[in-house]
Amino acid sequence: MEIHQLEMLRELGALGSVKAVAETLLVTPSAVSQQLAALQKSVEVPLTRKEGRNLVLTEAGQVLADAGAAVVSAMADARMAIGAYHGSPVAPVTLSGFHSAGQALFGPLARLLAEPGQPRIQLSDEDVAQQDFPALTARYDLVLAHRMDHSPRWPEDRVAVIPLAHEPLDVALPAGHRLAGQPAVTADDVVGEPWVTSHAGYSPADVLAAVAAVSSRELNVVHRINDYSTVAALVAAGGVIGLLPRHTARPVLNPEIVLKPLEGISTRRRIDILSRPENLKRKSVMLVCEALQTIMTGLVT
Repeated sequence: MEIHQLEMLRELGALGSVKAVAETLLVTPSAVSQQLAALQKSVEVPLTRKEGRNLVLTEAGQVLADAGAAVVSAMADARMAIGAYHGSPVAPVTLSGFHSAGQALFGPLARLLAEPGQPRIQLSDEDVAQQDFPALTARYDLVLAHRMDHSPRWPEDRVAVIPLAHEPLDVALPAGHRLAGQPAVTADDVVGEPWVTSHAGYSPADVLAAVAAVSSRELNVVHRINDYSTVAALVAAGGVIGLLPRHTARPVLNPEIVLKPLEGISTRRRIDILSRPENLKRKSVMLVCEALQTIMTGLVT
C-alpha cells in the first residue's frame, strides 16, 4: 500500500472516473488503473465497482480513501515540517571537536552564536585517533577532525569535508631553553631532548616518530599526554619539550613557552569539518560552518 495509490483512490472517490483522476494527477489512465489494481491486491475486500461507465468506490473503498486522505495530509505536514527544519536558521546543531579545537574555537563560537536568530549549538569533545573521526558523523551534525598531510584522506564517499585550516605543529620549548633563541630548530637539534608527546595515533606522536627516523636516534619520551594545556604546563615547568599546534594552542600558551618551527620534516596537520552530506543541506548547520571558518581565519592571520 503506497501513498500515491491512496491518493489515487481518494481522487477516484471525488472525481468519479479514472480519466478524471489521470488528468488531475498528470498521469495516464493506464497508470491510474495499474496502481488501483495493485492497491486492490493488498486488501481482501473490493474497493471499487462499476456503475455504468464510471468506476466508483465501494463502502470499504470509501473508508480506505478517507484514511488515505488523512495519511496524505500527514505526509504533507511532514514534508512541510522537514522543509521548515531544513530552512530554519535556529534549528539545533550538534558539534564535536577534538581537545585543542575545542579550546580554541568553542568559546568564540558560543559568543558569536549567542544572539537571537542564531543556531542553537550543542557542543561535545571527542579526542579520538585520526582514523576514527569519520565514524563520529553518525552521532553529530558536524565533527572537527584533524589528520597529518601524509595520513590517509577522509572517506569522501561517506562524509563531506570542509577544509578549515592547514596548521603546523611547532616545537614548544621552555623560554630559558638553549634553543629558544634560534629562529627554527632541526630534528638533530631536538631528538636527544626529553619529550612530552601524545599517545600513538595522534598528530604529535606522528611528528615525533618522523624526528626519530630522520635523526636515526632513539627518542627519550618522558610523558604521553594528549591534552595540550597539560603539555604546555609541563613544558613551562622546564623539564621537557613538546609539540604544540601553532594556531589552536594559543589559549594554553604563556610567556614561559616559545614555539619554534621544525625544519626538514612535514609537521602540518589538516583541520577539517566532517559531516554527513545530508546535514549540510540544513541552513543552521551551514551557518555554524561559516562561523567556524570566520573564527579560524581570525586565528591564523
